[in-house]
Amino acid sequence: MTENPQAASWLPGSGYGGAGPARVIAVASGKGGVGKTSVSVNLGIALSATGRRVILFDADLGMANAEVVLGVRPAYTLMDVVFGSRGIAEVMTPAAGCQLISGGSGLAELANLSHPQRQRLLQEITGLKDSADTLILDTGAGLSKTVLGFVAAAGDVIVVVTPEPTSLTDAYGLIKVLDRYRVHREVMVLANRVRNAGEGQAVFRRLAVVAGRYLHNIELKPAGHIREDPAVSRAVRAQVPLVVASPHSPAARDMVEVARGLTREPAPEQGIGSFVKKLFRVFG
Repeated sequence: MTENPQAASWLPGSGYGGAGPARVIAVASGKGGVGKTSVSVNLGIALSATGRRVILFDADLGMANAEVVLGVRPAYTLMDVVFGSRGIAEVMTPAAGCQLISGGSGLAELANLSHPQRQRLLQEITGLKDSADTLILDTGAGLSKTVLGFVAAAGDVIVVVTPEPTSLTDAYGLIKVLDRYRVHREVMVLANRVRNAGEGQAVFRRLAVVAGRYLHNIELKPAGHIREDPAVSRAVRAQVPLVVASPHSPAARDMVEVARGLTREPAPEQGIGSFVKKLFRVFG
């Protein structure tokens, strides 16, 4: 099932399987440039190596960077669903053991859909429940209505943050909004581009201390860390996902550990149907 047997050998084969609703994971960040898309793509591939049916949904509408990281050129994108006659199953592109749904590179109009267009798109998304048991949303950065809608509707949220003060500040801003609207009881924090595990833990603690002091409706949980690694930039330039291009690199091993952590987490009691209903309330 997987095109990445080396990664598969590091992952548990059964801890994440079994019947139940599809898991919807939103990968978000308070600012751009923190490695969110790379995390989304490589996490999806690592989870697909466990035998899960993974769909990578490039929900950064109008930017669509996931296809660049994967090195694929989709024949169709979400634009063909919204403005054409294609169904969403027709715009899925096989990529490294996953299925990719691309928003379409540079199609800014997808971020400003009319009411009928949103309705059509959301109805199509409902059909994904028969095609996957894991849906990973690579959301846009920041606090736009589109980003918050996808993040609020997902069952799980991973906020990607780096040690840079601006990244920490913007990540806290995103978490603060989620706390205000009480859409999630907990949020996972993934420390990216850190020197070692100790720095990753320190990044998490800095956010957790501030959140514990000022926020009252949300709890932060560590999702793990990913070390700074030149293999990441080499993989991006080559347009080959890190866990495929350099499966034994430090960052790839860290990504697999993040995937392992998710396999041990109980899935929220909701699936794609519940995700779509929440999206309808936000966008409908």
